[in-house]
Order: sequence, then C-alpha cells, then structure tokens
Amino acid sequence: MTPPAVVRRLPAARWLALLPRDPRAALLASDEPSARYVTLTAVLGAPDDDRAVRAARAAVVADPGVRALVDRLPDWRAGVRFGGHASPAFPPNLLGLLYALGVRAGDFARVDRLLDAMPRQQADDGRYLTPSRGAGTRVQWASLPCDHVAILEALLRFGRRDAPGVDAALARVRDTFTATRQGHAWGCIPDPVVKWRGPGRTGDACPQVTAEALRLFALVPPAARPRGLVGAARTLLAVWRDRDRAKPYMFGHGPRFVAGKWPPTWYDVSTVLATLAAYPAVWRGAAATAADRRATGELVAALASTFDADGMITPRSCYQGFADYSFGQKQRPSPWATARACGLLRGFAALVPTPAGRSA
Repeated sequence: MTPPAVVRRLPAARWLALLPRDPRAALLASDEPSARYVTLTAVLGAPDDDRAVRAARAAVVADPGVRALVDRLPDWRAGVRFGGHASPAFPPNLLGLLYALGVRAGDFARVDRLLDAMPRQQADDGRYLTPSRGAGTRVQWASLPCDHVAILEALLRFGRRDAPGVDAALARVRDTFTATRQGHAWGCIPDPVVKWRGPGRTGDACPQVTAEALRLFALVPPAARPRGLVGAARTLLAVWRDRDRAKPYMFGHGPRFVAGKWPPTWYDVSTVLATLAAYPAVWRGAAATAADRRATGELVAALASTFDADGMITPRSCYQGFADYSFGQKQRPSPWATARACGLLRGFAALVPTPAGRSA
C-alpha cells in the first residue's frame, strides 16, 4: 500500500473539477498494485525512482494476476491462432496492456522472448508480419497497417529501438502517411497475401491506424518523424467533428466510443486522448484553432462523463476472459480503469477553467 503520508499531501489539481469526487486517495489505498503504480506516476507525476513508485512496481511484478496475463502470451510462430488486431488476445495488444499495468522489459522472460521473436518476420517493404492460418491447413505470414504499427509500438515501448528491422519498419509507416478525404493520415492498405483492406473507402483515413502511428512517432526523436505529423492529430479531431455525417472505416462515435471496452485495445475516446496528449500544439497555444480546442474539450468531457458519483469508473463493456480483473467485470468500480482515465484527464488540465479565486 502507498504510505499514508503520500495520501495526506495530495496536491490540488485543476482537472479534478471535471469529476464528481476526487478518487486519488482511494486509488492509492487500493489493493491493486497496478492502480497504485498508475496513480503515482500518471496521476501524481512521481518519477520512476521515487520510493513509493519502486515499491508499487515491485508489487506489480509480483502480482499473481499480472503473472497470469504474462502466461497468456503465445508463441509467435506460423500456424498459431490468436485474436485479431482488435482483440486483447492479439499479442501486441496484450503487451500493451501489460505495459500499461506497469510491466517493463526484463521483468518476465516470456515477455522478452516475444519481443525477440516479433521482429524476425519482416516483409521486403518493411512491414512486420503476423502469424496466422489461412484456409485449410495453409500457414501464412501477413500484416495490415494496424498489425504492423502495433508490433512496432510494442517494441519501442519496451525499449527495443535496436531490434532487427526497426528502421525499415519506421520508414514503412512514414512512407504511408498520405492525404485522405479527412486530412493527412494513414489508411488501411491490403496485404498482398490476404488481400483484405477493411470496410472503408480507399481514400478514407483509418482512425485506429492514425492514432497508433501518432503514438508511435511520439516515441522516436523528431528526425525520425514524417513532416506534417501534427496534421494527422488534427485529422483525428476532424473525424470527431464530422461524426454525425461520416464513419470512416465504420468507426463510430456513440456510447461505445465514449465508454470503451475493457481492457482497452481499440479506437475509443481514451485512444484519441492518449494520442492527442503527445501533440499539445494541436489543442493549446497560439497554433491551436478554436475548433480544435473545442473538439478536444468535448472529448475530455466525454471521458469525464464515464465516472460515477463516487469518482470511480465501473466498466460498462468488457471483453470475455478477464472477469478476474477489476477492468474485466461490470459489477463494481475498477481502480486501475479509474487511474488510467485520471492520468489521461490530468494531461488536459490546461483546458479546464480555473475556478474563481483559485490558482491553477
């Protein structure tokens, strides 16, 4: 548990005005190590070398629930079946979940083996390939943009910048940044093996791939990013503004988009906010337009609307297979889900008006 002294000295925070109640003390007192870790780091901004942070992350690694998720990681070899790219069973998504819970490189040999294996299969055009089984017993390696970028993002998040083929993999993402009907972004490109492109029009932006690619380039130095990258963040906001008239690649913006599906793996309001957080020039400062500031504020308010009266989040939709985790059931508040959402809201505190008589 977090020391009581830490709980007693919780600072004032502008973003808390978005919520019906401050949940931070409850999160720090939670019996979920990952909720405590995310609260200390993403919500309170404590550094990795802070004593309470180190203790929380050690508890994450020792947590039987986290270890059970690690044990779900499959071998990365041809013929293995696992969930599609929207599923939490898709290994890069499961790695992303583990990272969000507090797992890092070197914590588990099984994680490190998967990170070693994923870059071994790469197409000539730079795409990292995903193992699957085609019709009958045919084994194949293929990759859509949302597969390739998810693999690459997992490698970079876990510190594998020097993994085989990363430079070519990044170049592939840079080279496919293009003009779309919605603005500069990324679309879905058919794999030459499976020849499936997704349900959108050829010239549409894919919001999921665009969000993934933006998060990816936030992890690399500016010299490795494509020019005009901020335009893609503006495209995500344009997609949100046009939500009543268009659904590129069938990505809608109704209740499911707002509430999300837990554990989070796919396009929803938290995906967009996590992406925009890395590109603050789009929604604040002299270069931000009034329309983009307003759209970002709407997304922030949408996420805040998912909190209950007690200041906590109770998942409203969950993937099967996670009922043993607070983020995988709909009967009670989830400390980790709440901490994750609070960490996102904190990043947009500049959009929250300062109450009269108070400082920011």
